[in-house]
Amino acid sequence: MDFVVILSFLSTAVILTLAPGPDIIFVIAQSISQDIKAGITTACGLCTGLLVHITAATIGISAVIYQSSAAFSFVKYAGAVYLLYLAWHAFRNKEQAVFSARSTSIIHYKDLYKKGIIMNLLNPKVSLFFLALLPQFTNTSNGSVALQMLGLGLIFLIQAFLVFSTVSLLAHKAGTFIRNNPAFSRQMNVIQGTLFTLISLQLLLTQK
Repeated sequence: MDFVVILSFLSTAVILTLAPGPDIIFVIAQSISQDIKAGITTACGLCTGLLVHITAATIGISAVIYQSSAAFSFVKYAGAVYLLYLAWHAFRNKEQAVFSARSTSIIHYKDLYKKGIIMNLLNPKVSLFFLALLPQFTNTSNGSVALQMLGLGLIFLIQAFLVFSTVSLLAHKAGTFIRNNPAFSRQMNVIQGTLFTLISLQLLLTQK
């Protein structure tokens, strides 16, 4: 692929990754309320989900989901329900400081990784995003379109992880005061619950 095309795609990818959305908000919330490892673990989960979306777009599964109203609605509603479950869990623990000894346990990090994967997979907007974006940067004269889409998808995946990790680091530093203040720390659960609720509503309003 042409270097200019790759550079153009990379610039577009970074801008879109930084745009306010469920993924980056989730990374920020975990980095502030827990620690930088929690944020990066969440990023790893989200990027694992991205890998599935990239593969699906490359081999045509995303197109099938887009064409099927039932499949699209199922993914959308399942994602909204999952986000509302996370919101309920956060509101239920609103009196507890989010930064606790449990946040350093292996089980907790595994849970965050799984949450990242599920959140990303159950967001149909991600599938539609790759389905719409990747083909615009391919050219039949450069060989297999599928391989070009896969290559662009991997570029997107790498930059997404780097962006999420950088955001996680900055959010962690900004949240030092919150984590050291029990009163503010307890409010983080309410903030997270509110964010998850708003994101779920946004997802419900998603149209093909």
